[in-house]
Amino acid sequence: MVIKIKAFFLEDIQPQLILEIIATLSGILCVYLQTKEKIMAWPFGILSVSISAFLFYQTKLYSDLLLHVVYIFLNIYGWYVWFMEGDDNTDAPIHQLKSKGIFLAIGLILVVTTGLGYFMGTFTDADLYYFDAFTTSGSLVAQYLLAKKYLQNWIIWIVVDLIAVPVYLYKGLYFIAFLFFVYLILCIKGWLDWRRNYRIQGDN
Repeated sequence: MVIKIKAFFLEDIQPQLILEIIATLSGILCVYLQTKEKIMAWPFGILSVSISAFLFYQTKLYSDLLLHVVYIFLNIYGWYVWFMEGDDNTDAPIHQLKSKGIFLAIGLILVVTTGLGYFMGTFTDADLYYFDAFTTSGSLVAQYLLAKKYLQNWIIWIVVDLIAVPVYLYKGLYFIAFLFFVYLILCIKGWLDWRRNYRIQGDN
């Protein structure tokens, strides 16, 4: 009887749900380790975004699919940068964007959001294409800044997460929505922790 009950529950679990759970857990662990400036965050990030890319392909969120394919390479890049700039005794230093860098980041997000949103809405069957394009462009910029350890990456992540959560709820990706809600909390923590650590170390 116990075996039959277990078999019933295993058969009832959908493959997409299992993948969402794995992406959620590995993604949360990745961001938590990044808030702590731990280099081992990056392998968990690669696992999470690879699974998420597959899920976005299935649900026709093509901008997010493109984003997560690029994420794979940015996670590898971040792993490399943090390894090269740190050593056995210290983490890679945190940097601060200057005014020019802030305006450049905002401008890039707006331009890519407009262009990508228009393209996806005109030439594909993508859904929620401008919201999807914003989370894509914002996340790409934030991920690059995270890899380079710029403090402001967390501000961009917070805005992206505030948009992403309702989008994924609307698309029925409940575990991914939960993941991004937890990301939101962790990003706030990341901003506060990194800002404190930056003040302690000074800008290098």
